[in-house]
Amino acid sequence: MYAAHKAAGGMTSIYRQIGIGSETLVRAILQDELGLSEEQAKWSYKVIGANKKERRLSLDARIPLDAVALGQANTKIRTWMGNACRDLDVESGIADRLQGIVFEVRQGYKSKDSKRQNADIANAATAYTQAYLPCVLVMSSQIDTDILHRYRSEKWAILTGRLGESSSLASTYAFMRDVVGYDLASFFKRNKEALRKEVAKVLRELLRAE
Repeated sequence: MYAAHKAAGGMTSIYRQIGIGSETLVRAILQDELGLSEEQAKWSYKVIGANKKERRLSLDARIPLDAVALGQANTKIRTWMGNACRDLDVESGIADRLQGIVFEVRQGYKSKDSKRQNADIANAATAYTQAYLPCVLVMSSQIDTDILHRYRSEKWAILTGRLGESSSLASTYAFMRDVVGYDLASFFKRNKEALRKEVAKVLRELLRAE
């Protein structure tokens, strides 16, 4: 019973750390492939709470178009944004003013936590006011259908980790390959044994009762 309880909490921690690792990886790829600085690859904004205290909220990664050198990469990103806005039925006047993309990066998204969803929807609204297209980038195919539909209705672009999907408007791996210019699927294939070894090592420790 102790081992099971310990493992249950540990599994949650593992998923959280995989999510944090995914965020870091995506930012590093955007920096390397698009020539962004660490600061340019981040996005945050300030809000004033009910107690009048200032808080800073953030999403996990950003592509500011004005920081991407004019050329093929810039053109591909602009084209993708235009296609994504049409797919989401974003009003043309708003779409024309968008100056980049901000990303919420997840390992998976099966949680029904309404507080988390409401916070994401608020983030999307703020992103549009600051001329950014909000995009949820999921590394796996694990996303609840209800959540996917709710987020799309709030004008979030949704990318999921479907390897067999060729559309950069639907697949994380197609987007990273065809728009950003980095083959993320191949990265995971090359490093899968090392990643599995580390996760298995942590799980063995979690399942030990002593």
